[in-house]
Amino acid sequence: MSLRLRLTLLYSTLTGGMLLVFAAAAILVFNALLINQIDATLENSANLIISGIRVDSLGKVDADLSTVDIGSDVYVQVWGVGKELQTGLRTLEGFADKPFDGSASLLDRPAFREIQSGSQHIRVVSVPLIGNGHRVATLQVAVSLSDVDTARSGLTNIIAVIWIVATLFSGNAAWLTLGQTLKPLKVITETAEQINQADDLSRRIPYDGPDDEIGSLVGSFNQTLERLEVLFTSQQRLLADVSHELRTPLTVIKGNADLMRRMKQLDEESLTSIDQEAGRLTRLVGGLLLLAQAESGKLALVEKPIELDLLVTEVFQEMSVLAGNKVHVHLNEIDQVYVNGDRDRLKQVFINLVANAIQYTPQGGDVFLSLERIREQARVICRDTGPGIPSEDLPHIFERFYRAEKSRTRGRTTGFGLGLSIANWIVERHGGRIEVESKEGHGTTFAIWLPVKSGTL
Repeated sequence: MSLRLRLTLLYSTLTGGMLLVFAAAAILVFNALLINQIDATLENSANLIISGIRVDSLGKVDADLSTVDIGSDVYVQVWGVGKELQTGLRTLEGFADKPFDGSASLLDRPAFREIQSGSQHIRVVSVPLIGNGHRVATLQVAVSLSDVDTARSGLTNIIAVIWIVATLFSGNAAWLTLGQTLKPLKVITETAEQINQADDLSRRIPYDGPDDEIGSLVGSFNQTLERLEVLFTSQQRLLADVSHELRTPLTVIKGNADLMRRMKQLDEESLTSIDQEAGRLTRLVGGLLLLAQAESGKLALVEKPIELDLLVTEVFQEMSVLAGNKVHVHLNEIDQVYVNGDRDRLKQVFINLVANAIQYTPQGGDVFLSLERIREQARVICRDTGPGIPSEDLPHIFERFYRAEKSRTRGRTTGFGLGLSIANWIVERHGGRIEVESKEGHGTTFAIWLPVKSGTL
């Protein structure tokens, strides 16, 4: 059973149930009003009759009921204590020789009752008649309820017809309305099936309806498709990049191995080349594993208070040794700053940035490192005098495997384009950010912003 049909049946059932409640209430109120009118008629008639009744010394009722001004649809009986009919007015079929209410002789006060006898349905008021201090007879005044039954039956039939029409109308209205409301769900299903069949994640669900729950669902679904498309594209690009990065070192290793096999002797230069390429593969696999752990949430950061100035000084000393005579590494102003974070990971970030600056700065160039506290932020700057990064490459430098090849020539010492991706992830997990400014021919500046440890000056 479809959702549309289930909702339509539910709506129709609820509507029909509510209409039944109102119909029952209307019939009950209608019936009560008619019975109240009849009871008023019976009570007035009984009072008129009692006012004209006389009881003789023998306790017999003496009354001329023909002179009483009561309605023509009112029937009267007076029964003695010996259950004999003493007088009456008009004979009601089925009650010629029996009282309207057979249990009335047991009553000691007036009582209204409905009596059903055969085809007769009557309303009776029974009034005990008192003479000389004791009960001498029982007055019973009755009215036929046939007209009431007919009116009530007619009203019930009318309400039944109205109920059927209203329920069918509400069901059809619900069916049509739900069809329009749930139409986007059908489009979603069809789009999902088309995506599954064609593997086309670029498709989106068109929606021009109101901004309701369905609209929110369509928007969320389109956002999910967009993210899936990005992830799928990234995965394809990652596979292509990894395959490309693996091809070069594997080709070199295989080529050197084949060379030594043909030479039938070990060649030191070939062994050195194999060792270098194996190291590149190890670094590549390590970087990929680190990114995979980071994105899966399995890379835990050990946060402790860190003297950032000591860490930056330590990085400066180590990278000065690495730079040797090629590049001059300078440590500019440095403030005393404390931050919360993982010392090893932050050191990895700083070393990566400085190593990149040293690698891509020409012979005799300069690399500047500094630390400054600005309000509640610590800013670490790494600036070089290298060739810079083209403006079209700047938005992509933190993407994995991305390298600005125009300004940075690939070689054996060239990285894989993973370092900045890892560095950006580490800084973001510390609540900070990395900014970069660069212009071709005028060097590159990286600025790392980290929140200062609370409670420090």
